Amino acid sequence: MSIHSSLRAGGKGKRHRSVLKRYERLRILKEKNLWGNGKSVLGIPKVKLQKMRLKKEKAVPATETAAAEGTAVAAKPAAAASPAKPSEKK
Repeated sequence: MSIHSSLRAGGKGKRHRSVLKRYERLRILKEKNLWGNGKSVLGIPKVKLQKMRLKKEKAVPATETAAAEGTAVAAKPAAAASPAKPSEKK
């Protein structure tokens, strides 16, 4: 029997979560120097997490790139014509 997809642990950490656990919020506040050791754990300020998504640049075809530079695109040379070998039938 295989494991059901909802029970697998592999993709669990990849999702963006908007609600953090208390120790995660404290860790972030300490990194930003907004939290000290003497403060109470109750009444922790909210921590906003922003999901960062990087946009990938679209690839520009070579013809447009060369045209933008003002150079002509050379056509690929045709394959060298080699004489076809006659098939030998015996």
